[in-house]
Amino acid sequence: MNRRRTPDTPREPGRRDEEPRRMRPYDRTVEVLLATVLGLAIGLGVGPAMAWVRRRAQADQVAEPQSASVSAQLAAAIDLLHAAALVAGPSDEVLHANSQSRAVGLVRGDRVAPGELLELVRDARSGGQVTGKLLRLRREPGVPRLELAVRSSALEGGVVLVIADDRSAEVRADEIKRDFVANVSHELKTPVGAIQVLAEAVEQAAGDPEAVHRFAGRMISESERLTELIRQIIELSRLQSDDPLLQPVEVDIDRVVAAAVGQCRDLASSRSVTLNAAGSAGLLVLGDPEQLISALVNLILNGINYSDPGARVSVTSREVADAGDRFVELSVTDNGIGVKSEDLQRIFERFYRVDYARSRATGGTGLGLSIVKHIAGAHGGTVDVWSKVGQGSTFTLRLPASHEVGQPEEGMP
Repeated sequence: MNRRRTPDTPREPGRRDEEPRRMRPYDRTVEVLLATVLGLAIGLGVGPAMAWVRRRAQADQVAEPQSASVSAQLAAAIDLLHAAALVAGPSDEVLHANSQSRAVGLVRGDRVAPGELLELVRDARSGGQVTGKLLRLRREPGVPRLELAVRSSALEGGVVLVIADDRSAEVRADEIKRDFVANVSHELKTPVGAIQVLAEAVEQAAGDPEAVHRFAGRMISESERLTELIRQIIELSRLQSDDPLLQPVEVDIDRVVAAAVGQCRDLASSRSVTLNAAGSAGLLVLGDPEQLISALVNLILNGINYSDPGARVSVTSREVADAGDRFVELSVTDNGIGVKSEDLQRIFERFYRVDYARSRATGGTGLGLSIVKHIAGAHGGTVDVWSKVGQGSTFTLRLPASHEVGQPEEGMP
């Protein structure tokens, strides 16, 4: 005869409770989170991890009804995620959300943000499966929109787990690459098309030596422009794959200035532009000397190309202190045509030209200042510009100083 054991009845030695252990619904949620993290770590992604946990949940035949709440264990696991994550209750209330989800706007007060995200949560709850979508969230004017890869998975009791991975940087990088390819294609077509037209003109003017000479000269000019464009495209591509601070060397700014000025002096003379240099001696920075010379050459060439005959281009170097840190500043100043205020915001963009006709006449590619900006950023520095139409421009390359050496010196070569 089986006896029913009351709470006060002592358990017989060696006898175990026949009632199986039941997993609470939010123990299962913790499994979701841990499986998600594991899935991301080994490259499976959020979807397969969530699907695995759902199958585990369906295999559990018994579940105890509980009110919608989040255990401390689950809350701690969500807070550890780098991605934005939240748990939504049966009525779309937010049971728990980490700081990232609030920062990107997935939560409004204590509710799931309305719009596509709310629809995704409800679809997951009603369908009882993992749903995913790339959401584009608009923010205040002037701030780039967010691109979020969102996955949501229905758990027990109408609860939905949402994990959103910010893909904004990746999406913008892809857009930049597409724009770059389109711009390169356009820029290459221009000189190639011009050379083709000039070649046809030479053929038709075979009996006119003067015309042939004129057309041949223009062909040489266009081919040189094409060569320079290809060179700068290759240089920009190389710069994007090189990190000068991985194996930096101490760079003597005196040598950088001397080399850059030396490369540009002949062009300045041919344009009747005076080129000089002055500043502090003995300044040092860490980085790649060839890249820094390239950046300074591009700034000097820009000053020469956008100055009229008789103008002056000056290169100066100095050390400055800012908020307890020390920097080396290389400035290139000209008294040329200047830049309009509306162009200053875009002047460092690839292929952007302030004066297209002048740039074409001087062989400009629209890549020089973009290269300067990239080199400055790769060295932990910045490049800024001041300009006024009719008065000229000053471009300043600022780099972290290696140490505090610097003596005034005039008349650098």
